[in-house]
Amino acid sequence: MIRVLKFTLLFFLMINISNNLFSNEKFFNKGIKLYENKKYDDAKFMFEKSIVFNPKDSNSYLYLARIYNIKDDKKKEEKNLQATLLIDPNNEEAILMSMRIALEKSNYSVLKDLSKTFIKVCKKLCNENKKILETLANIEPNDNES
Repeated sequence: MIRVLKFTLLFFLMINISNNLFSNEKFFNKGIKLYENKKYDDAKFMFEKSIVFNPKDSNSYLYLARIYNIKDDKKKEEKNLQATLLIDPNNEEAILMSMRIALEKSNYSVLKDLSKTFIKVCKKLCNENKKILETLANIEPNDNES
């Protein structure tokens, strides 16, 4: 009797876990489609639902950061980028977006640290680092100027 009860409990637990994983993927995929169709509020809702089912879904946080970038809500964009990088420290897009924010804030030391990390992990967006560092070189004060 106890074995049957344990088996039944294990069975329902496995079904619940698989349903949660499927729900997370379903919400994320719906969010992607809505994002691509520029329905940002609806996409935001789907990515938030995806995070409810899987709080470690770095891609949902990244898409939320993208949406907040479009909506020009820097505080929420930065918060979601931090969450992305906490879960996936090598996410090159999140690092790049964080670099752009650091550049806007004139936070050059953070920008340089992020750039060092970016160089180590970049695969697709490597040229973007050069552009940001060139911009930084053009605006950083020159030690020879006094």
